[in-house]
Amino acid sequence: MTEVRLGVDATDRAIVELLATRFGYMRAAARIKPERGHVRDEPRKAQVIANAAAHAREHGWPPEIAAQLWEVLVEASIAYEFDRFDEARP
Repeated sequence: MTEVRLGVDATDRAIVELLATRFGYMRAAARIKPERGHVRDEPRKAQVIANAAAHAREHGWPPEIAAQLWEVLVEASIAYEFDRFDEARP
């Protein structure tokens, strides 16, 4: 069990590092988008969630779980991007 927990902890650290990279892209998007209304893009959100579900299926874990996780991730990303957008434009 110790090895499993160490593996989980290492995986969690890697996920956090990847999410930091992802949120860096959200900061970049907030700088690039010319209008606040462009931050929320429902077709893109649906595409990102569908992509995650498809990749989960390819890797043998339930796509429904991936869709749920990515729903939360994308909504958090949108909120973060709105905050960065607003900070950059007083």
